[in-house]
Amino acid sequence: MIRRFWLAVAALFTAAGLSGCGYNDFQRLDEQVKSAWSEVLNQYQRRADLIPNIVATVKGEANFEQETLTRVIEARSRATSIQATPELIDNPEAFNKFQQAQGELSSALSRLMVVVEAYPNLKANQAFQDLRVQLEGTENRITVARNRYIKTVADYNVLARSFPSNLTAMLFGYDVKPNFTVQNEAQISTPPAVSFDKPASR
Repeated sequence: MIRRFWLAVAALFTAAGLSGCGYNDFQRLDEQVKSAWSEVLNQYQRRADLIPNIVATVKGEANFEQETLTRVIEARSRATSIQATPELIDNPEAFNKFQQAQGELSSALSRLMVVVEAYPNLKANQAFQDLRVQLEGTENRITVARNRYIKTVADYNVLARSFPSNLTAMLFGYDVKPNFTVQNEAQISTPPAVSFDKPASR
């Protein structure tokens, strides 16, 4: 009986110590980061699934600027060639490559939408307009998902770097997680410069 009592007391103090050192917070925030990352991946996949239909519709327009279309196709290929898994957030190098590839795809799609403005027939195509609305909605969802991920990772990383919870992080292997960079955010939010000095022939 006495032994059980002291084991219970030890367990109680251990639980209190872990809680006080941020262990439970690490558990909670780690799950939030994983959930936020899964939503980012879902929205990026949604965008990738839309692109083949957009490309097929644009190809139907006579004399469309092929270089722009090719850039979208190649950017999508690079972005989808990276295996997007939950473990990606634990590998800074792989995360940065994934981030860069998605940024390049965002830029290519942005340029495509600007170039489309020079093609009245394509602008009037209802199928393309429907796809464009879906793409814009998906881009908005990506922004929301990324912002949530940025916030949850920031909270997690503050805990991982702060004392005394940083000791718990070292003890249980809670490493700092990579986040989207300021440079990448600027790249995505900057509209492309497109010149129409040579309008397409009709």
